[in-house]
Amino acid sequence: MPQIRKLFIFGWNQALCCIFPVVIFSAMAVTKVIDIPFIPRYDLILIICLAMQVAMVRFKLETADELKVITLFHLIGLGLELFKVNMGSWSYPEEAWTKLWGVPLYSGFMYASVASYICQAWRRFDLKVDRWPNGYVTTALAVMIYVNFFTHHYIWDLRWALSLSLLAVFPLTWIRFTVDGKQYRMHVLASFVLIAFFIWLAENISTFLGAWQYPNQTVRWSMVHLGKFSSWFLLIIISIIIVVQLKKLKSSLEPKLATYM
Repeated sequence: MPQIRKLFIFGWNQALCCIFPVVIFSAMAVTKVIDIPFIPRYDLILIICLAMQVAMVRFKLETADELKVITLFHLIGLGLELFKVNMGSWSYPEEAWTKLWGVPLYSGFMYASVASYICQAWRRFDLKVDRWPNGYVTTALAVMIYVNFFTHHYIWDLRWALSLSLLAVFPLTWIRFTVDGKQYRMHVLASFVLIAFFIWLAENISTFLGAWQYPNQTVRWSMVHLGKFSSWFLLIIISIIIVVQLKKLKSSLEPKLATYM
């Protein structure tokens, strides 16, 4: 019974961490079958995302610092979308007022929702990181991964080399999390894989609902190629590195700020 209780609490907290992604998926599903006169579907999804973001802060489901992190991810994701769509990697076939060079602005919220999940999980599970690598090394790794998303269209794709480098960068790094007062731990690479897998599943749902489509889905829907899992795996690494580095920066600055006050 105690284990069932812990499993229930773990599942409930995970559901709370996924509030933002769930709202986005719900918006995609509802707008797939219900048309609002004079409002294109992508614009309606953007309105729903903006309203949800305001509500998350208003009802203290997200802090001001978390909002800053989420906004950063929105911009990072939007920049990637603008490049990839115009390179033909995927497309947004429907019309919208809020499209910028073929990319609807709501798309940035899909990346922001990943950041929202990470920030929520950090707080709700009281995450701690053991033996995090040197900040300069992890920051350089995140930059190289992000740059590779662009450069692999012109030169060699280094994703597999970058993936292998993780064994050298994070050999002893563990994530500790707390469920119902008891602490557990997981190797950081295992957490990368699990999160990326569930995002890949979510991507299949998103493309099925017409949020965007890959070239092989223009005639009829088919499952997203498993190779996209590697892209999400690397993107999750960027996400967690940014969150960890910002939290470490904040914790290092707080004593100094207290001294000046």
